[in-house]
Amino acid sequence: MHGTRILEEADRLMTVCNSCRYCEGLCAVFPAMEMRRAFSDGDLNYLANLCHACGACYTDCQFSPPHEFNVNVPQTLAVARAESYAAYAWPRAFAGAFARNGLVISLVAALSVAAFIFGFAAFNDRQVLFGTHTGPGAFYKLMPHNAMALLFGAAFLYAIAALVMGVRAFWRDIGEPIGMLAEPKSLWQAMKDAGQLRYLDGGGVGCVNEDERPSDLRKIYHHFTFYGFMLCFASTTVATLYHYLIAREAPYPWWDLPVVLGTVGGIALIFGPLGLMIAKLRRDPIMVDEPRLGMDVAFLAMLFATSLTGLLLLVLRATGAMPLLLALHLGVVFALFLTMPYGKFVHGLYRFAALVRYASEHRAFTGK
Repeated sequence: MHGTRILEEADRLMTVCNSCRYCEGLCAVFPAMEMRRAFSDGDLNYLANLCHACGACYTDCQFSPPHEFNVNVPQTLAVARAESYAAYAWPRAFAGAFARNGLVISLVAALSVAAFIFGFAAFNDRQVLFGTHTGPGAFYKLMPHNAMALLFGAAFLYAIAALVMGVRAFWRDIGEPIGMLAEPKSLWQAMKDAGQLRYLDGGGVGCVNEDERPSDLRKIYHHFTFYGFMLCFASTTVATLYHYLIAREAPYPWWDLPVVLGTVGGIALIFGPLGLMIAKLRRDPIMVDEPRLGMDVAFLAMLFATSLTGLLLLVLRATGAMPLLLALHLGVVFALFLTMPYGKFVHGLYRFAALVRYASEHRAFTGK
């Protein structure tokens, strides 16, 4: 017996697939499945997070609906994957609320923090809201740097702590010693597989989305999103080092490294999330976890809003619109931090952990 109905169904499908094995060349899920004769809850959550949702196994399967076996691996693993986010979340109580109302919670949090920052500035000096501020330290006219650092530093550290606890719970449940996450060969292989999105290609022909014609578009949009996020994170990191190591205050000239990294990353975070959102809305409904579609859309919407407000702030920072845009941008960033441990962001961490385990057991099984 399994802990949830969807894990019971996942066990049934993996048993059928283990008897067929037609899809073993499509991705890592099926070779990992073949190493097992029985499936614990942890095994099934591991396979669900190892799945990249390319959809190829659905179109290739001779037992997919309307066959009486009703083998729908993409949808079943999508539901199991989403339920695993709540199962491993820390604190657990927050996960359910976000799964049901992800977009609403994100927007309310963003607007609330933006209103707080705007109100903070109005309380201290109302003229700040209507002036044009330029040069180093202009952003801190709205809110002092130390207050801003305290507010967002606390949100960021909370998000990191919650994410670490979630990954720890996932890793322990799939039955691996925590030290294995740092095993060099497996870690390096997982980094290569994740960086290339190796298993988001349907076995080499591309993803299946709205019909049976494979395409690489979802893979391209994922690359834009991932590398755009990393460039924006690098921009923030460099700006932090500027501030604390060499006492250079934002905003910086357009040619400076934080601005260049943030601009390139921001543009990528416009196209990537927008493309993924369109692809998600066009996806064949039979492969989609419909009740949790809002959770996925919330994460993509927050990434898009972070990028859009950041780019608008860059373009209009020397105008009277800067205070409002800065408050909106900071509000969206705060909401992104707050919701990261309970939304679709965690799939990247759990999937990477699953890739580490797969690399380890694949090497042990094959000797390669």
